[in-house]
Amino acid sequence: MADSSVPGLYLVIYPSGKKSWALRFRRPADRRTSKLVLGSVSTVADDRRDPDPVVGGHLTLAGARRLAALLKHEIATGRDVAAEAQAKKRSVALLAENTFSVAAADFITQHAKKKTRRWQEQAKLLGLREVDGKLELIERGLAARWQDKPLGEIDADLAFRLIEEVRHKGVMGLKRNNDEPSEPRARAMHSALSKMFNWALEKRRVGQNPLDALKRPSAPKARDRVLDDREITKLWRATGQVSKPFDAAVKLLLLTGCRLNEVAQMEVGELSDDLSMWTIPSERTKNGRVHQVPLSLLARAIIAKTERLDGCKFVFSTTGTTPISGWSKTKARLDARMEGVASWRIHDIRRGVATGMAELGIAPHVIELVLNHVSGARGGVAGIYNRAVQMAERRAALEAWAKHIEGLVGHVSSAG
Repeated sequence: MADSSVPGLYLVIYPSGKKSWALRFRRPADRRTSKLVLGSVSTVADDRRDPDPVVGGHLTLAGARRLAALLKHEIATGRDVAAEAQAKKRSVALLAENTFSVAAADFITQHAKKKTRRWQEQAKLLGLREVDGKLELIERGLAARWQDKPLGEIDADLAFRLIEEVRHKGVMGLKRNNDEPSEPRARAMHSALSKMFNWALEKRRVGQNPLDALKRPSAPKARDRVLDDREITKLWRATGQVSKPFDAAVKLLLLTGCRLNEVAQMEVGELSDDLSMWTIPSERTKNGRVHQVPLSLLARAIIAKTERLDGCKFVFSTTGTTPISGWSKTKARLDARMEGVASWRIHDIRRGVATGMAELGIAPHVIELVLNHVSGARGGVAGIYNRAVQMAERRAALEAWAKHIEGLVGHVSSAG
């Protein structure tokens, strides 16, 4: 519907009933006919509503006429308002694509999931988690906080303040394991952000990586804490005071030397029918290699006696759908029953197993195989051959270790 006062100004009514103002004109460069939507229609008859009307605003008839007249004058002087509008639209689209939340999701989907085995941890640091195959914002996580923030506005100062917050207060949106400042936590956030910005730089979505201007937080000092025989004895006996199935899981940590998540997330399908072999798939091991664990008779008995929840794929579960979690509470209960034992961590169990096996005279290369460590001697074809032919040595080592633990704590049943 053409306006009678300003040539080229039209009222456009869409099938949905929505109304907007549009200006039809010829482009100064090639005289082609073009159309520019000026804005939506305001029915409030008040010129004070839009004293300085702009493209994209909510315009009264008077405001639309003033804006159209101004644009017609600009067009007459050679300004290509259609090209400018298209450039602005592309800029807005690019800005939306380059917000932190969108870029973080693209980084996880297009890069991390394909290149990084532990990509879920990176996603959580960036404020995202996968639910039913789709990435979602973690409530109060980083991606939610910076949901609409353009990547270009994230500079070194902002990144520094964020990492300091993570160091002292924890990762936003995630539960804290302790109240102390954490250098590893800060280092993990620095790493996740730096990898994301390096990817964005490669994709030309940013001009620089702001993390390059920041010193990476120091690596944690290597721990040398080892649980000795006295402490292992106290730990085994303390398992009788923790809830099921955490008691069995702790015992398997002691009997296998495997990592916490490997044991906690053990699946029924990873076990052989007679429970003599536990095969941990590559996606669940730290080094990305399949790890076969020949289970001792004592370990098999513990697994056999562990109550299974109907339809649950996990050996250790309290929900029937997820593996056991909440280890900080279990650790506190163990500590309460381990009087006289100096401060220790769950991972120290693994170091204690390695040290204990060495004291039993088990060869270092066999211990490495038991722990799924990779050294120069186990690389390449030689490594594959060793894993195949030394299964008997591994089984003998784990059986000897189980017998040693039985000797420490006295005769033990699968439950004792």
